Amino acid sequence: MRIAMFSVQRYERVLLDEANLHHGHDLVSFDTLLGPETVSLAAGFPAVSVFVNDIVDANVLKHLAGGGTKLVATRSTGFNQIDLQAAGQLGVKVVRVTDYSPNSVAEFAVGLLLALNRKIPRAYNRTREGNFSLDGLMGFDLANRTVAVIGTGKIGRIFARIMAGFGCNLIGFDVHRSPEFEEIGGRYVDASGIEDADVISLHCPLTPDTYHLVNAQTLARTKKGALLINTSRGGLVDTEAAIEALKSGQLGGIAIDVYEQEAGLFFRDLSSTVIPDDVIQRLVSLPNVIVTGHQAFLTREALSTILETTLASISDFAAGRPLMNEIKP
Repeated sequence: MRIAMFSVQRYERVLLDEANLHHGHDLVSFDTLLGPETVSLAAGFPAVSVFVNDIVDANVLKHLAGGGTKLVATRSTGFNQIDLQAAGQLGVKVVRVTDYSPNSVAEFAVGLLLALNRKIPRAYNRTREGNFSLDGLMGFDLANRTVAVIGTGKIGRIFARIMAGFGCNLIGFDVHRSPEFEEIGGRYVDASGIEDADVISLHCPLTPDTYHLVNAQTLARTKKGALLINTSRGGLVDTEAAIEALKSGQLGGIAIDVYEQEAGLFFRDLSSTVIPDDVIQRLVSLPNVIVTGHQAFLTREALSTILETTLASISDFAAGRPLMNEIKP
């Protein structure tokens, strides 16, 4: 099957070719985002593959369907970039990657926490300039600290297990309780329990209910000086409110791998341009902030699984087999 692959990065191409060896699809890769301006590139392709920052709204889906596209395969677990209602009305099926190495994201979240707490990026930059002073580099022991895990699915549980290994106290927030989370010592609390957390780590999907889950009101209830980690979805955090909390000292620091307006920024080299997004510019200027470019998933194991699962779903569609990873409206 001919597949238009959007948002394909250079690091994906070798693994993509490897995964396609036993599927034999005709892959046409574009490094550009799918959106209203680029949807014409997909004309004549029965299947389109997208990533997290592609725009697959009702307008784009209408053009895709008009051009003969019958399947949209997102190379991600999240699918908030796709209008599922519109896809259903147009007869376009949607599949996703329901499972890949959850260790990749969980381990990266731990890395962000350690780097933020112990000021590792600041220390690294100092020593490269010959400054070996320790002023301003003090962190705190994670042992016996309280870590709030927002979302105790696969990734959240692995993150919690690692934190338990550090000797942390675990509290969880989720509409579905996990016996595994409780078995490793976690306890579920209501919203007021956030006041006890020294560290807050987000591991939940972005839905209308979780949009700006972290906002001015929730930040006002957190323990003063708490650290916030987000490796899930940028829209979970009201970035403006987080900046104000950082300026007031209510938040002790924030480390994010996702950003609510990342679509025009991430996965691109903008080092020689003037970035017009004042919010991200203010955020990265603060000394107690770490921003990475949506790389938590980026391990060989995770990416190989993502690509293999995506191509396997397309092969099932081409053969008329049931779509195990279909997302229905």
